Amino acid sequence: MESQITKDDLRLFAQTIIGELKDLLVKQNKETSLDWVKAKVARQLLSISPASLQTLRINGKLQYRKILGSYYYNRKEIENLFSK
Repeated sequence: MESQITKDDLRLFAQTIIGELKDLLVKQNKETSLDWVKAKVARQLLSISPASLQTLRINGKLQYRKILGSYYYNRKEIENLFSK
């Protein structure tokens, strides 16, 4: 017995794949956004001034990324900064 694939079957398959990809991307974005924090949050976590945060960045004590003029810091490094 042959079963034929219809256009509706293909649409359903495409919607399923797209839905799963969206869920995966949302989950990945949530995980990534928690790993990197803006400078203001980093300063609050460390209870330091903007100049002190800049000094840590310049001296290479904190890993950072500059995206569109804003600095982002790795949360794990912030937490481990003074535990060494």
